[in-house]
Amino acid sequence: MTHLPFSGATCEPTRYIDRTRDYYLALGYNNPYKWANFRDVPFHKLRQPLAEARLAIITTAAPFHPEKGDQGPTAAYNAAAKFYVPYAGAIATEPDLRISHLTYDRGNTVPNDLAGYFPLRKLKEAESARRIGTVSPRFYGIPTNRSQATTTRYDAPQILEFCRQDEVDAVVLVPNCPICHQVVSLTARHLEANGIATVIIGCAKDIPEFCGVPRFVFTDFPLGNSAGRPGDPASQEVILDLALSLLETAAAPRTTIQSPLVWSSDEAWKRAYCSVEGLSENQIRIRRAEVDAEKAVALRMRQEQIPHLLKQRAGD
Repeated sequence: MTHLPFSGATCEPTRYIDRTRDYYLALGYNNPYKWANFRDVPFHKLRQPLAEARLAIITTAAPFHPEKGDQGPTAAYNAAAKFYVPYAGAIATEPDLRISHLTYDRGNTVPNDLAGYFPLRKLKEAESARRIGTVSPRFYGIPTNRSQATTTRYDAPQILEFCRQDEVDAVVLVPNCPICHQVVSLTARHLEANGIATVIIGCAKDIPEFCGVPRFVFTDFPLGNSAGRPGDPASQEVILDLALSLLETAAAPRTTIQSPLVWSSDEAWKRAYCSVEGLSENQIRIRRAEVDAEKAVALRMRQEQIPHLLKQRAGD
């Protein structure tokens, strides 16, 4: 009998809540973020068979705007590409969506395939195969807001309105960064409470489960690959099929299933995201300055995009 050597790798999912807290504390931000957490979770079963249902995608990816700087698959974090108002886009042709404005795992993946974080192709194939009824004529983009109040009071209700306009029965929500996972979790809760079934597919297991969501498919890949490996349609099909099956079979909220797919036999990639290990004091100061600059850009973009909402929210 052949015995394989112990690799020393861990199969434990990355704890992004702990990792991001420790990272920003190391950078000198002494006000740890408080992640959303709920005991009760709304749950809505599909009213009809999946083969008769209309499905839509909810994404945190942003439409490409050439005037906003580098948004390519190897771009550095680009706060200028962020958006702060929910939007709806047509699926008649494949949209040009980018994730340069998000803190996905740039050290371990290159998002050069839209299908790796936006599963429209596979969803259309599921429609053609009559696995689902129809794909909604529009998909929906939700902003990656750290403000839980903004997401729950303004953004999630707007997404619900889009869904109602398009007579959507169920949605697949696809986050790309840690805060994205919280945003789509809060959105899923709102939609379920209002009669729309949801399933999240994501790479950060701890955040949706801590928040409390109805259905979650965990993909143990680097952030930015929730819907599958770039350039690997087979992995994308596996993950979407898990999501569709979970929509059909989940009997209660807080139902999580894990994709069997493995990113790499070497799990060293899990230690690198938001790590300050080995950084000098000067390098940490540089990281802090970069984050401060990103925040300033993000604030300017927010003020430019939603001045009317800023006034409304200030009075609430």
